[in-house]
Amino acid sequence: MDLTLIIVVFAIGFFGSFLSGMLGVGGSIIKYPMLLYIPPLFGLAAFTAHEVSGISAVQVLFASIAGVWAYRKGGYLNKQLIIYMGVAILLGSLVGSYGSSYLSEQAVNVVYGILAVIAAVMMFIPKKQVDDIPLNEVTFNKPLAAVLALIVGIASGIVGAAGGFLLVPIMLTVLHIPTRMTIATSLAVTFISSIGGSIGKLVTGQVDYWPALIMIIASLLAAPL
Repeated sequence: MDLTLIIVVFAIGFFGSFLSGMLGVGGSIIKYPMLLYIPPLFGLAAFTAHEVSGISAVQVLFASIAGVWAYRKGGYLNKQLIIYMGVAILLGSLVGSYGSSYLSEQAVNVVYGILAVIAAVMMFIPKKQVDDIPLNEVTFNKPLAAVLALIVGIASGIVGAAGGFLLVPIMLTVLHIPTRMTIATSLAVTFISSIGGSIGKLVTGQVDYWPALIMIIASLLAAPL
């Protein structure tokens, strides 16, 4: 691999993973467009949409688990929410990541754009003030959580994301989960989602291994920070 490409990919992975650990997302919403458009600015060959989605899927697996590890002792992980949303999003991400191999590059990019717009709009929806509720008294609509996680899993699996950028606003505005619990728990659900996404991308040959390895190293360093 070209040294410039190694540096550029590492920088993208480090920056995106730092934000992913801070905000409770896998970071793909940031890294997807960066991987598509930044390497050509340095005269490097552009990754295809399928390669970007494959690299992102594998990288998110490590970024999310590193973030969860940092939150493991804070008491912010909601185990019930992890189970209900985790099982549903795992199934969805398997379907979406496998099915993405049958889509064109343009279709994958369009799905990413739609998801990004939805996430941006949801972040501006006023959320119910629940941050003062004791963590052991937090409740949520279990069937709704599972259905939404399944939908997020399918859509995010297509673009190699784990869906954290959608899970956070959903937990905050729809399920009314306290902010710090949302950040920690969404990382755990994102990790489960990334397992399904990674399997689907690997099986369908959409992963460029060396860039993915560089992104993984950057993730393990940056996400816990």
